[in-house]
Amino acid sequence: MDSDASISPRRPSCYSDSGDSSCSEPFSECGSDDLSFNPAAAAGIHRLLLSCAAEASEDSISSLVAELESPSASVDSLRRAAMELRLLAKHNPDNRIRIAASGAVRPLVALLSHADPLLQEHGITALLNLSICDENKAIIVEAGAIRPLVRSLKSAASPAARENAACALLRLSQLDGAAAAAVGRAGAIPLLVSLLETGGPRGKKDAATALYALCSGARENRLRSVEAGAVRPLLDLMSDPESGMVDKAAYVLHSLVGFAEGRSAAVEEGGIPVLVEMVEVGTSRQKEIATLSLLQICDDNAVYRTMVAREGAIPPLVALSQSSSARTKLKTKAESLIEMLRQPRSASLRARPAAIVAAE
Repeated sequence: MDSDASISPRRPSCYSDSGDSSCSEPFSECGSDDLSFNPAAAAGIHRLLLSCAAEASEDSISSLVAELESPSASVDSLRRAAMELRLLAKHNPDNRIRIAASGAVRPLVALLSHADPLLQEHGITALLNLSICDENKAIIVEAGAIRPLVRSLKSAASPAARENAACALLRLSQLDGAAAAAVGRAGAIPLLVSLLETGGPRGKKDAATALYALCSGARENRLRSVEAGAVRPLLDLMSDPESGMVDKAAYVLHSLVGFAEGRSAAVEEGGIPVLVEMVEVGTSRQKEIATLSLLQICDDNAVYRTMVAREGAIPPLVALSQSSSARTKLKTKAESLIEMLRQPRSASLRARPAAIVAAE
């Protein structure tokens, strides 16, 4: 998914679902502001884009904010002001700081409840572009943006607006655990699961990235994701190399199998064969995340260990443990899982010797 925005240093910037990468996570930043216009408007918009790429003065930004706040402003003038703020925030990091400092956030949040669909989209995307700047995340959350963004994720008129709402919620959830929990409590997770199931390619990627951030930021969101039915579409994407989503889906699933309800759901939905196949034929990163997920599933559960062994996991795990290209840490984990599968009623990882646990 393409983005012309600056990459936040707090998030991994790598992504590869078609090969290996040295990065530890398969998540890039979600897509940012992707403007498209009819040919008749293209020339004017191009000139506006060029002008907005430069730094804007505080006076020019203040006049745009005043236009948004004016009770007598027409829909056309509101559209113009919102679009200019959106574009100013799209291209220039300093503009993002100036726009937030000018008091623009609250009137932009108000646009999300406006009856005009285009105004809603401009408001959503302006907030997304502002949220690229870490310093602005708290300002946007404090302005009450989370619930209106969740409503937009559910009911915005255009797919682009819904996808941008998902991206904005992702960025806000990166603020801290409280923000991630607030996004979950506001009802975002079932909507993200729906986008994961039915969205287009960009929508699916944005949904997976947002779910990963939410589950990483607040443990309570893992249960919400399982209850919302996230496991089935994740496994479907992991089973479909053509989706370009294998790595992303596998990492989200791994975050869910870290607790009992997630493990149960993964097994009940047929996740063991998918994970075993990934250990056997996946890329090195896919082998690693699948091995980690199987370790979580098998830990402290003899029934699941027996199921994994009967699925044929031991031979590919032996091959992985002996691979010259595998990392030492991954080999150790593969060996631990092999031992667990060969003795399915042995103690869990939590009770294993300290030296082995430390090596893992």
